[in-house]
Amino acid sequence: MVKEIQLRVALKEERIEDILVKKAAIKLAVSSATISGVKILRKSIDARSSKIIFNYKVAVYINEALPKTSNYQFNYKDVSHAKPIHIIGFGPAGMYAALRCIELGFKPIVLERGKDVQNRRRDLKAINRDHLVNEDSNYCFGEGGAGTYSDGKLYTRSLKRGDVRRIFENLVYHGATDQILVDAHPHIGTNKLPKVVQNIRETILNYGGEIHFETRVTDFILKNKAIKAILTLDGKELIVDKVILATGHSARDIFSLLHKKHIAIEAKSFAMGVRAEHPQHIIDGIQYHCSGERHELLPAASYSLVEQIKNRGVYSFCMCPGGFIVPAATANGEVVVNGMSPSKRNNTFANSGIVVEIDVNQDIPKYEKFGPLKGLEYQKDLERLAYTAGGRSQVAPAQRLTDFVEGKLSESLNDTSYQPGLKSAPLHSLFPKFIGSRLRKGFESFGRKMKGYYTSEANIIGVESRTSSPVSIPRTATLQHPEISNLFPCGEGGGYAGGIVSAAMDGERCAEAATNAI
Repeated sequence: MVKEIQLRVALKEERIEDILVKKAAIKLAVSSATISGVKILRKSIDARSSKIIFNYKVAVYINEALPKTSNYQFNYKDVSHAKPIHIIGFGPAGMYAALRCIELGFKPIVLERGKDVQNRRRDLKAINRDHLVNEDSNYCFGEGGAGTYSDGKLYTRSLKRGDVRRIFENLVYHGATDQILVDAHPHIGTNKLPKVVQNIRETILNYGGEIHFETRVTDFILKNKAIKAILTLDGKELIVDKVILATGHSARDIFSLLHKKHIAIEAKSFAMGVRAEHPQHIIDGIQYHCSGERHELLPAASYSLVEQIKNRGVYSFCMCPGGFIVPAATANGEVVVNGMSPSKRNNTFANSGIVVEIDVNQDIPKYEKFGPLKGLEYQKDLERLAYTAGGRSQVAPAQRLTDFVEGKLSESLNDTSYQPGLKSAPLHSLFPKFIGSRLRKGFESFGRKMKGYYTSEANIIGVESRTSSPVSIPRTATLQHPEISNLFPCGEGGGYAGGIVSAAMDGERCAEAATNAI
């Protein structure tokens, strides 16, 4: 017999397995001797009061052995000589599209503009140290996509888009910690995710798939409303049957190519703002109601904030406890910031995007001339402005949080995790009024919600502009483009995902759709 129950455990209690068995026996009114074991299904922390409680959802096995293997099995088969499916992009959507193709008996041929995870590290070092951006290999482009070196958070609200558990189990299959199966806010960590990504690559290659790195797609040859061939930067022409387009939210050249080829795309609302960086101990003190060091069993505290200001949402995005801020530009002449955390989340800073919703049909009328690329061009202009304000390098413009709200230049800045460095700049006046004024009121509101959040010990750093794609690529109920019959827009770049897990699920769905269409 197996029973699922909820249990609560105080922070000070130890030997969690023994405690859970004891509490389960009491709750179910059975002898602990009849309980074969307890399997943790979900774990979360309740820190709403001064007494910290761990909440557990557990499966209690009564006179029945705990299962030794997962219910999820991945049936990969040799597809060396199978029909090909071409996949452009090797982020989460592209990776899981490729894996699913193999399960379905088709050969994935992946074209990735960037480098593999090992060689990609040199280009990340060049951004941080030398302020040089390789436009094909950076924090956004390369094996594993933007997620590989920017945190690896797995939390998703896209529970109806696919089997979330299947994605988690597959990540564990490829080397992720099984803790992601139980944590309420699962996270792999930027230091461990590259190995998982490499293992996924090896699975694809071992079963007959192909992955071509440093292969940028530059053109499509169209005939009879279908893509007949793909052209690459190195002059190759690849004949194709079905194409899954999984290029991510920052592949601006692909959006421009689609527009140039008169393949329908649409402007999409998105969000922009700043990164707020606090000392981690401040966030810990607020969330755990403590004045000193947090308890050793507690993780670095996070937060989630949202406020409606003048009919636009102002909210936290990609919060990284114990993390770093990194330069996420994809071209020279722009400054973009993003956040990440290592697996232990043991850095001294906490950072989060604080962004404002932008309605592309109402908020940026001067950009209407760009048609479906209007949001993209608006992004570009603010990123170039940040580049100029930072001193025309990857140094980022910044301000103390309180100075930003009060509208004055900071005479000095706090220490930061952002390696290229910060330069004091009047972000309060650099942002367009409809963004800046909402951010200022948002920070004031957040300070009332979290006592101590509004502080001069925090920096805000600009700009956080790549929250999602400013362009969507339409598709039908069969996931095909409405005009190009063999094109399957996929993942964040198409406007159908918002993170690693939702992108992976969409990749699987597109693989199923593409193979069904053959």
